[in-house]
Amino acid sequence: MIESHDVLIVGGGLVGASLAIALDRLGLDVGLVEATPAGEMPAVFDQRNLSFAATTVNALTALGVMAKLRAPAGPIRRIHISRQGDFGRVKLDAAEYGRDSFGQVVVARDFGDALEARLDELSSLTRYRPARFVGFGAMEDQQRQVRIVDTTGERTLHARLVVAADGTRSGVREALGIAADEHDYRQTLFVARVRAERVPDGTAYERFCNDGPTALLPRGDRHFGVVHGVASEHVDAVTGLDDGAWLARIQKIFGWRVGRLLSSGPRSTYPIARVVARRLHSERAVLLGNAAQTIHPIGAQGFNLGLRDALTLAEMVQRGGDPGSAALLSAYAARRAEDRQRTLDFSDGLARLTANPAPLLRPLRSLGLLAADASPSLQSLLVGSAMGFRGDVPVLCRESAA
Repeated sequence: MIESHDVLIVGGGLVGASLAIALDRLGLDVGLVEATPAGEMPAVFDQRNLSFAATTVNALTALGVMAKLRAPAGPIRRIHISRQGDFGRVKLDAAEYGRDSFGQVVVARDFGDALEARLDELSSLTRYRPARFVGFGAMEDQQRQVRIVDTTGERTLHARLVVAADGTRSGVREALGIAADEHDYRQTLFVARVRAERVPDGTAYERFCNDGPTALLPRGDRHFGVVHGVASEHVDAVTGLDDGAWLARIQKIFGWRVGRLLSSGPRSTYPIARVVARRLHSERAVLLGNAAQTIHPIGAQGFNLGLRDALTLAEMVQRGGDPGSAALLSAYAARRAEDRQRTLDFSDGLARLTANPAPLLRPLRSLGLLAADASPSLQSLLVGSAMGFRGDVPVLCRESAA
């Protein structure tokens, strides 16, 4: 018996699971290839802090995911941006734009549990787990043959459209022969939960330093999420710090904006690299999320961009016809071009500019911060970007859909 699907998603992480939920309402036969067995979570659903832009919150609310969160999310009502050693800062307040918040902070593990709860409710989803993609077979009757390995051995699936949502080192992208451009930022992110004298009041702090960005994010559990960029040559030294020295390091960067930092949870590390696919699609296959572009996490753009990839694809498939047609995939790539390029340019440019220690750049950066803080038009651009309103935004991302 041939197992055939309208859409086969390879990768059950943040973007792949979200796409499966978005497609369920369309009456399509969808398959999801997941590396982890039932009852376990992919490694991506850990204790890192995810900053959901307003567009992401809107969409996940409409898809019924936000209602499944068991832990409270932390609203981002204000954003405070500065750079260590430079003067000037930018302060953004959602209330000045008639909004309650710019977005929300969600712990990845909690989000994974919410996605799993929604996946369990889907009526037309076949889950292959644990399973891994091993390659493609022949093209047959306008379907791709996809070879996977699971607990029973190797098997072949058929799909009119194959979606690569299998992460930065995408096996599907490699099998399609799609090249990617890479840049190593030589930075590693340390992520942890910390408790401070003052509980979060909805302010997210982003502090740029020579070694990379550091952020304090208002979580919903009365703690802050710390995201701390460290130059590669200093990673071992920071890893070896005890909790007191670690907290003192973060305190030195932020000063006393939230009072004394009192305690820290375990630290996780994530090397930072930019990996950008040169094409988004091939015959009956398309790349989404980190498989399409893995970007610097500065400004928390990565997952938000990947979700807009997924929702745009679902929206175009909803119009009917062949979901894997060359015309649909070309139109998808064209529609995603502006949002994708602007986000790539923003994250890469900001990462390079803010980490550059050249003395001549310091007054220029300071003037830029002062100008942005004083200019309503520049602030509006920053606010629009922070909330995810770039290019042709998917319908579910718009507030009226939430």
